[in-house]
Amino acid sequence: MAINLQKGQRENIDAPKFTIGLGWDTNSSSTGSAFDLDASIFLLNDQKKLISDENFVFYNNLVSPDGSVEHTGDNLTGDGDGDDEQIKIDLTKADAKVNEICIVVTIHDADNRRQNFGQVRNSFIRIFDAVTNEVILKYELEEDFSIETAVEFGRIYKREGKWKFEAVGVGMKGGLQDYINKYQ
Repeated sequence: MAINLQKGQRENIDAPKFTIGLGWDTNSSSTGSAFDLDASIFLLNDQKKLISDENFVFYNNLVSPDGSVEHTGDNLTGDGDGDDEQIKIDLTKADAKVNEICIVVTIHDADNRRQNFGQVRNSFIRIFDAVTNEVILKYELEEDFSIETAVEFGRIYKREGKWKFEAVGVGMKGGLQDYINKYQ
């Protein structure tokens, strides 16, 4: 049975292989332009910095060097029910330097399209077992991010040899480059 988390809650992840599903609905009629939300993963060391540029996994770099993270591809519209983008994780392959996996969603070209997360609803992150498809945990973002154009949905981190998930739900007025600058 899935555990539904609230912002700030943490939960152990006991499955070494799992998939992160990210979903959202948008109101494209409010801006006249289609929304293109992009999921990105930052593999960080114990100093909360990218291990290398190649450890930034996104639509133009779909697999981490160690093979532990695989982005399944960019969904340009977010149409339909369920997950809009997915990331496969295999912690057994994770480089020993990886201490944290940060999961961020940004709105592509948000400034030019005059879009923000206040126009996005039903946002969630879920983690499910890659073999059984059983949902391990889910976090539904309920905040109104009326000026934010990027949101850190959650993070997976190692503590005392065990992996945990934290429901973060923190927005930023900025874009993907701002997160890259933060973690380099």
